[in-house]
Amino acid sequence: MMRIGVLALQGAFREHVRMLRKLGAAAVEVRLPADLADLDGLIIPGGESTTIGKLAQAFGLMEPLRRFAREKPVWGTCAGMIFMARDIGRDQPLLGVMDIVVERNAFGRQVDSFEVDLEVPALPSLPSANGSAPAPYHAVFIRAPRLVAAENGVTILARLADGTAVAAQEGHWLVTSFHPELTDDPRFHQYFLRMVAMAQTAPG
Repeated sequence: MMRIGVLALQGAFREHVRMLRKLGAAAVEVRLPADLADLDGLIIPGGESTTIGKLAQAFGLMEPLRRFAREKPVWGTCAGMIFMARDIGRDQPLLGVMDIVVERNAFGRQVDSFEVDLEVPALPSLPSANGSAPAPYHAVFIRAPRLVAAENGVTILARLADGTAVAAQEGHWLVTSFHPELTDDPRFHQYFLRMVAMAQTAPG
């Protein structure tokens, strides 16, 4: 059974844990460096990116998280996407592992949160939530960031109708501006678990 960690310092980590367990993975809440041992992948949840960064520093997690990310798949959702970016145009604690530039709160304040159906070409090969033909992915955006720029090696997985990039992958790193853990659609979690499985079988 895959062991997937969920950074549990702040934010929507319980929702990710619930989805992972529903899909048959062992979900482990990560609060200390020792919690990273023997994990196959890690999810950094949505929440408040500044708080997540400061707590990661306080608990001695920054370098252990960077080492983990160099070796194994990591997925950042919303604030997690900000935390993984190399550049967000301001000074705050970041892992800085992924070659992306991200703008925080790019769509406005909490009251400007929205939901929208996204075409995600990477997902159709996976089963949809109700077992019917693959459908657009219904994405929940809450004080969401957006991808401003991506360097070579980063693949954009989804865009809004106006072309704004909101999901991307670079090797074994995945980021989404939105919150797949707040829906009943498991396809992004299934996609990440498939990335983890592929990393386990890749030549060392």
